[in-house]
Amino acid sequence: MTATLIRNADIITMDANTHATPVRRDLRIADGCFTEIGTNLEARPGETVIDGTGMLVTPGFVNAHTHSWEYLYKGRYDNMPLELWMAYSYPILGGSPTPPDLIRLRTLMFAMESMKSGVTTLIDDVLETPGQDLDQLAAVAGAYSDIGIRANVSGHIINRPFVDTLPFVADWLPEEVVRQVRQAPTLTAVEYLDYSRDAFRRHHGTAGGRIRYMLAPSGPQRCTDDLLVGAASLSAEFDAEVHIHVLETKTQAVTGDELYGGRTLVQHLDEIGALNPRTTFAHGIWVTGDDIERIARSGVSVSHNAISNLKLGSGILPWRDYQDAGVNLGLGTDGCSSSDTPRLMEVMKTAALLHKVTEPDFERWPTVPDVLNAATIGGARSGVLDQTIGSIEVGKRADLVMFDTTTLAFLPTNRLENHLVYSENGSSIVRVMVDGVVTVEHGRLTLVDEDAVLAAFREIMPRIREEQDRLDAVNEVFAPAFARMHMESARRQMPVNRWTGDERTWVGAHARA
Repeated sequence: MTATLIRNADIITMDANTHATPVRRDLRIADGCFTEIGTNLEARPGETVIDGTGMLVTPGFVNAHTHSWEYLYKGRYDNMPLELWMAYSYPILGGSPTPPDLIRLRTLMFAMESMKSGVTTLIDDVLETPGQDLDQLAAVAGAYSDIGIRANVSGHIINRPFVDTLPFVADWLPEEVVRQVRQAPTLTAVEYLDYSRDAFRRHHGTAGGRIRYMLAPSGPQRCTDDLLVGAASLSAEFDAEVHIHVLETKTQAVTGDELYGGRTLVQHLDEIGALNPRTTFAHGIWVTGDDIERIARSGVSVSHNAISNLKLGSGILPWRDYQDAGVNLGLGTDGCSSSDTPRLMEVMKTAALLHKVTEPDFERWPTVPDVLNAATIGGARSGVLDQTIGSIEVGKRADLVMFDTTTLAFLPTNRLENHLVYSENGSSIVRVMVDGVVTVEHGRLTLVDEDAVLAAFREIMPRIREEQDRLDAVNEVFAPAFARMHMESARRQMPVNRWTGDERTWVGAHARA
């Protein structure tokens, strides 16, 4: 493997010493790892030397929650709350299995746009409708392996009938629709865990360790308790992430009350023993103070998906409450149907800005180091990867992004880290490396023929849109009941008064200034 020496670059290490403050250093990479960080390092025979003058080097960004499946739905929907939007983006009725060749193409498209914007690691919660098989999973893993990105790839599972995972709607939908949904096959916990063991054997640690399998019970309300507990146990066996959607919307907060006798979803997960430091909650908006204490005590991470949460009207994660409790936070784009972007830099800026309007105490607003931490080492921690990536330190894998600081985005060159979060949009990226291998050079992918991928994708798009139109028409039947459920759940959760001190008061969800 080629050895590389980057000289005289400004480096944001995100390590315990310099953290988000840029330092002028040389950086040596060999065998896919950072091997030396210092000044005036001498080039060795055979090394590729890169002049880092005028360059900012950062750890590769970690997208801590996304769904590559949704790439086909980017730019399709607007002004829908989550549960109504899911009826279309994740069609409940009428879906047919997606062929592996389309899954591979879809995944390559998603990875291309991600990596060209500085994302070197994806936590990809892959869901196929009506269900995922091992060939479909292999298509995702193979695409990521070929393009050179790092990824945790899931088997996403819902093993309860969808209408029984939501409050009220089973009584509001036509009886025939309810019967049809309940007759759809679902996996038992044993079947899912057996599938996952096979997936671990086939994919976990492949591509030189870049590809890992993770467990993904969709949400506590969508999965049986034996599956939730079994996934937590299996994660320990393989030291793998368990990725769960928790309390994304007001409806999900109401669901906890309805399904678990007034207990929250977090309380239920904690009491059945389904939480551990390998667990990541996607979203975690509608949490109580007690929920946050349980999350912190269990070592659970939370992925903050600010753009998706805003577009779907889900609410605002209580950033500083989590930070004060010591909860590890990552940043995620969520899927391209709910956020319309796989570019994590957009989430970084949104997260940095959003919480400045949620309370008047400006000393509690997110700082640039807070946000960069979540985009790098925090995301790595959520993916059980923090011993491998997330910071530029000797011994860690060489995942990095190089920015040209002579561009307009970095002028007049005040604080580089502030420019990075607030001014840069990815247009200044000149190079991306994963495992010490250059995967993007001056805006072009190096390991796949992106023009060929784009041409193949454009060719099939008319057929994809035709099928999407058909599925939308089939699933329109859910719209009235789901819209009614959304409004009823909102009524039950409002008004919210964070300052009462009541332990059942919701601390997320809306601007609090």
